[in-house]
Amino acid sequence: MPRGDKSSYTGKQERQAEHIARGYRRRGVSKKTAKARAWATVNKQDKGGKKSGSGRGKKRDTSPSRKGGRKAGKKSGKKGSRKK
Repeated sequence: MPRGDKSSYTGKQERQAEHIARGYRRRGVSKKTAKARAWATVNKQDKGGKKSGSGRGKKRDTSPSRKGGRKAGKKSGKKGSRKK
């Protein structure tokens, strides 16, 4: 299977990649970059393509699709900026 081959992905994963790429395009990212980022996000979430018999029972990592791309539970901002 050549590098970049998308035959092992499910229809759901392909739809997700299209939707993610559309979101990047709306933000002004080039078409090629948006597509690459979208597939990288799908790969990160599902740990690659869904091949029959492999990868069963693995949980889905949704942290790359959070707003801003932050990891779950991480806060942004300065340390100690809370008012007393």
